[in-house]
Amino acid sequence: MLKSVAVVVSIAALSMGVRAETYPSKPIMLVVPFAAGGTVNMMGRLVAENMGEKLGQPVVVDNKAGAGGAIGAGFVAKASPDGYTLLLGSMGQAVQPLLTKRLSYDPKKLIPVATFATVSNVLAVSGKASAKNVSELISYSKANPGKLNMASAGTGSINHLIGELFMSRTGVDFVHVPYKGAGPAGVDLLAGQVQLMFVNLPNVLSFAKTGKVRLLAVASEKRDPAIPDVPTFAEAGVKDAVVESWYGLMAPAGTKPEVVKKLQDTLLGMTKDRRFIAQLAEQGARPYPGSSADMAQLIEKEAKRWGEVIDHAKISLD
Repeated sequence: MLKSVAVVVSIAALSMGVRAETYPSKPIMLVVPFAAGGTVNMMGRLVAENMGEKLGQPVVVDNKAGAGGAIGAGFVAKASPDGYTLLLGSMGQAVQPLLTKRLSYDPKKLIPVATFATVSNVLAVSGKASAKNVSELISYSKANPGKLNMASAGTGSINHLIGELFMSRTGVDFVHVPYKGAGPAGVDLLAGQVQLMFVNLPNVLSFAKTGKVRLLAVASEKRDPAIPDVPTFAEAGVKDAVVESWYGLMAPAGTKPEVVKKLQDTLLGMTKDRRFIAQLAEQGARPYPGSSADMAQLIEKEAKRWGEVIDHAKISLD
């Protein structure tokens, strides 16, 4: 009897090992929790293409937009933890639980896999705006309160939060105009319907090159290689305003450790791949390798930082 039990256990263990080794055996769905047109979608499609090649199975992007990314995140949180439904995660996973008590999913039902890219955030103004630098923008705003409209991808979005951080650091007061996504907000920025926006560099890089928008500063510790002539916020006189947007993958809680590790190792390997690095650079992004543990710590750090901004600005989705 004991021998029979031992045989059964051995076969079961072997079967689990085989399943882990053969993952993935079918296409993977990568949920992007925002509509097409923004940086999150761009990063999702780029990582999906390269992951699919590395894993030997298609990684299909599915845009599930709405509620500031909560709909897509909730879909993955409630999905089967088999490694075939993943989330394109970002700072939103740290911020969403801070904005509402009525979140449609339990954040603990998502676990980090790895980070793979980061992009700079910039202060962009319409090409029709008079301000040529941050100092001029601040001076105009203080002399003309309520005259400058600040677009964002929505209340509580990273665009909005960086704007609130900037206002608290400089004492200016922009009029916040929330949109349903960075795409529509960018359209009105180009048209001059709104005067400024704190936005991911990839969203406006091509327009900056043609002069349709003007980049006044970058929220990074160092100047971005893609826009070397644009000063950092610190160089422009605004201290403690470094905000890099990062991207990674998350999976439903309960996903087997060996599956998470395979996904993690695949992503970390991609961040060293010359082709992937070049593709990121074309979009104004850079590799940002971080393990599952690193990503968990990053989310915790971001939650603390943005919690203070949210409380100060009294931002709520409830």
